[in-house]
Amino acid sequence: MEYFMNCNTAPLAPYTPPLDRSRVEHLFRRLGFSASVDRVNQAIGQTANALVDSLIAEAQGLPPQPAPAWATWTRANYPADDDAAGAEVRSQIAAWRLEYTQGLLTNNLRDRLSFFWSNHFVTEIDIYQGPAFLYEYTNCLQRNALGNFKTFVSEIGLTNAMLFYLDGAYNNGENPNENYARELYELFTLGEGNGYTEEDIIETARSLSGYTNRGDIRWTPVTFDATTHDAGSKTILGQTGNFGYAETIDVLFAQRANPIAEFICRKLYEYFVHPDSTDATGNAQAIIDGMASTFVASNFEIAPVLAQLFKSQHFFDDNAIGVIIKSPFDLYLHFINESNFTYDNTNLSFAMDSAALLGQEVFDPIDVAGWQRDRAWINTNFIIGRWLTSEVLIQGFFQSNPEQFRTLAMDAVGPANANTSNPEIVTRALVDKFLPKGLLTEQDFQNALSVFMIEDVPENYYGSDYTPGGLGLWMLSISMEVPQQVFLLLMYLSRQPEFQLK
Repeated sequence: MEYFMNCNTAPLAPYTPPLDRSRVEHLFRRLGFSASVDRVNQAIGQTANALVDSLIAEAQGLPPQPAPAWATWTRANYPADDDAAGAEVRSQIAAWRLEYTQGLLTNNLRDRLSFFWSNHFVTEIDIYQGPAFLYEYTNCLQRNALGNFKTFVSEIGLTNAMLFYLDGAYNNGENPNENYARELYELFTLGEGNGYTEEDIIETARSLSGYTNRGDIRWTPVTFDATTHDAGSKTILGQTGNFGYAETIDVLFAQRANPIAEFICRKLYEYFVHPDSTDATGNAQAIIDGMASTFVASNFEIAPVLAQLFKSQHFFDDNAIGVIIKSPFDLYLHFINESNFTYDNTNLSFAMDSAALLGQEVFDPIDVAGWQRDRAWINTNFIIGRWLTSEVLIQGFFQSNPEQFRTLAMDAVGPANANTSNPEIVTRALVDKFLPKGLLTEQDFQNALSVFMIEDVPENYYGSDYTPGGLGLWMLSISMEVPQQVFLLLMYLSRQPEFQLK
């Protein structure tokens, strides 16, 4: 697959023209997991300022997923038999993953961000296994997704999922465990080797010690035990004091505000705009610098930085559209939203299972560094898996309700063309709907058109605006062959390189 260089030279200044279809679709692909034709149509013509403000307000107003019945359970709440208890635990985790995936489809920016942060503040459910700890962790991600980053860092480090995953629950001041201290700097706030030393890590481990009271029953929430905290003097990032957990976070953000802002804004840029933030042909660094200035000036509030980016000329530039390779979750959830097909838990479970096969299992990234994204999603095995699973997903929708394929095509062409007899209009609309930059060449489009124009429909059945002297006997709104034609076109498009982009 062609790798797109980052040639975007547009500034961070606001994008002021009314948004056209292409840019509205671009916004929804990046800020959520895409959107239906209806939602896109409602947004066309709005300004970036108004639409982004509404999406941010919507995200900020969403409550977290409701607490399940087992939100505070310990091992004592499960059957005594280990096999029975294990089965119930697996069932609860699977149900929570499914509910969260449903939210990814409908919650737009809030859960696009909670998903992003789950790959930043990484934990692995396979390590700590407790459903109640997973609930607490998810709740923290959702509550802080657009909130204050300093608060986020402080809270996530004390979730039980993180305490057990990075060994904070075993960080005794007499024998400090450095795992969390190292990742706090290397992965969560500063970046590897950027602005801290090995001595800072050792001293920080001492200051974070004491959260070791794990109880006698598995999955009992960890609490602070002052007897296991190192209360002595530490020197962290050039500052000396009898620091504890809260003071350490204060020191970090006071002493390294600019490096933190640059590191986080670079990650946000690479996730939402372009995976390459270092290409000298564009001005990504200038954009990141501007975002970082806003981040520091707003006292590390996340929403103002995102608003600035999503409203910018840089974000809406042609060079920003269709340059990120879809993750497995993008691949399936974008299609479900863009098609607006009726789905159920079976479809979502298939999408989740397929994503896991391709290396992306929600709440279980491959390691503490998380999924590496973009080009890492494409190799010989993965691309074949993406093709085959996409085809199975499309086939499932067709088998359950073929007529929804006609509805999709009619929605894509719009009311003015609902009765069209021109196959080119339909094919063009569907190509533009599912491929952010369309197909690369005109010959590629003609190949797609030939797939749509199945042999069962004689060419002279199409309208005269396509076939000179055409009879117009084929019509999008009534011809019985249409669902099959749309199905075959989608099957074809799902294997095109452009389908893998967002």
